[in-house]
Amino acid sequence: MPEISDSELALLREEAERLETGRLFFARPWQFLRSSPSIETLPPIGDTEVAFAGRSNVGKSSLINALTGQGGLARTSNTPGRTQELNFFTPGPGLMLVDMPGYGYAEAPKPLVDSWNRLIRDYLRGRVSLRRVYVLIDARHGLKANDLETLDLLDTSAVSYQIVLTKADKLKPGGIERVVAETAAAIARRPAAHPTIIATSSEKGAGLDRLRAEIAALAG
Repeated sequence: MPEISDSELALLREEAERLETGRLFFARPWQFLRSSPSIETLPPIGDTEVAFAGRSNVGKSSLINALTGQGGLARTSNTPGRTQELNFFTPGPGLMLVDMPGYGYAEAPKPLVDSWNRLIRDYLRGRVSLRRVYVLIDARHGLKANDLETLDLLDTSAVSYQIVLTKADKLKPGGIERVVAETAAAIARRPAAHPTIIATSSEKGAGLDRLRAEIAALAG
């Protein structure tokens, strides 16, 4: 078995410390703060905000529940389009997680869907406390046209974002590596995209430690 160099050992220790920091950060009790149906009802700007965006039924609420270890924190549903407002969650001063309405499909009248989409666009363009948007992509389907439209908006708005693949456990062995590579190639030239893609499974817990560490680092 090859020996591990001092530099490699240092990197391993650093990564372990990052993961532990993330675990402890999310081990705190989280609570629902408020729902905002409009820009006028948003919380005051101050704490760092991290938002979760994605197509309807991609698993945003389930991922928030899995990250926090609180199964009933964010309301989940099998009905696409159930999240209709910006929902804010916090463990206390310093950070808010934002569960955004899904885009692309919803069982609701078109005027209402258009209103949700305007809310999403206005929030992404004008929220100075927003540090990063995690764009959730169903690993089984990859990037779709409405995902690319959202990435375009984030790029033009200079809002940092990172791709999170959900439902990675639903793929056959070797499938997730292919999807990660294809997604990385698709976003390689996008100016606001974080280069690291995180594959997750809310059901199995895969990748959650890495995502917790990323968010904890943003919160400082």
